Amino acid sequence: MNSDPAKRIFDIQQFGEFGGVNPSITDSSTYTFLEGETMEETFLGHMEGCFLYSRHWNPSNKFLADALAAMEGTESAWITSSGMAAITCSILQLCKSGDHIITSVTTYGGTYAFLKNWLPKYNIEVSFVDITDLEQVKNALRPNTKIIYTEMVTNPLLQVSDIPGLAKIAHDHQAKIMVDNTFTPMIFSPAELGADFVVYSMTKFINGKNDCVAGAICGSNEFISQLSNVNDGTAMLLGPVLDPLRSSSILKNLHTLHLRIKQHSKNALFIAQKLEEMDVSIKYTGLPSHPQHELHTQLMNKQYGYGGMLAIDLETEKRANEVMFKMQQANIGYLAVSLGYFRTLFSCSGHSTSSEIPAEVQKEMGLSDGLVRFSVGLDNDIEEIFNRIKSCL
Repeated sequence: MNSDPAKRIFDIQQFGEFGGVNPSITDSSTYTFLEGETMEETFLGHMEGCFLYSRHWNPSNKFLADALAAMEGTESAWITSSGMAAITCSILQLCKSGDHIITSVTTYGGTYAFLKNWLPKYNIEVSFVDITDLEQVKNALRPNTKIIYTEMVTNPLLQVSDIPGLAKIAHDHQAKIMVDNTFTPMIFSPAELGADFVVYSMTKFINGKNDCVAGAICGSNEFISQLSNVNDGTAMLLGPVLDPLRSSSILKNLHTLHLRIKQHSKNALFIAQKLEEMDVSIKYTGLPSHPQHELHTQLMNKQYGYGGMLAIDLETEKRANEVMFKMQQANIGYLAVSLGYFRTLFSCSGHSTSSEIPAEVQKEMGLSDGLVRFSVGLDNDIEEIFNRIKSCL
């Protein structure tokens, strides 16, 4: 791939109201109109550049949305107050009672719970498949299938989704494909690979500071207009708006994302290679031993590496807890959920971020009771960090 998301962000010029090099923060929930007709036209969605009410659009969120759309290569984007808001609003905008969704059984626990437990209450059916098996995906298609939903790199088993292959299956069936790219911003450009919509938890790598919760939806002008429609737009009516101050902060952090992703990838690859040499059971897409290593290499924007996420299998929860305790005591990082932070974070997935998935399903999908997911940090001396990890193992 020749895509360079960082260059697309760099090419945007966004000035503050008084010529500031940072866009101004709009500390206002509502906006004035000089004429009543203009207000009415804005309500109807016909006035480009006019702001009505901050739950609908506000300048700070629009600046961030434009930068994210540039990064993803989509026409537009919408900012939400969490990653789950991005996922749920997108799906609910596309699906109605009686529709069907195909998704990966390996997915973030909150997403799994929404798809498995919440959507059936509204007569929306969901089929869970091995997303790496395209024949299984095809066999799950129904006449009422509206979406194939997947994570670009799945949480926590780090499977790589074949977006071009999945997109062909979806589009041949007049369905849409939606991709959660939270683990791998800039590393992959799913919209360029065929995805119709890309969603993010910006809480993670995009913001990179673990100081706020936020999400994003990237897609066509038509879809974003539908989401924000005052009459039936899911995002507008459910109201998961992000505070402008947080939006402004994320926008500034977005401009360092390319540097951070490269360092996350460099550090994770170093640790993964060293652990593999020790015969530790490890999952990392940058290792030739990973089942989808070649696919990842084929689809990625190569200058950004293989990402900061890896997982090791310590077989039992007891062993995982012992090692994680030692690692925190050794100041390797923190025993905490979430990811994309400048310090290394680690957690036992089956008993934390994937705990919504029933134990029997975890076993079927290959999620070990002792799987520890690492979000590798930005440490300058990664060899020293590895030596500490080695001592804990």
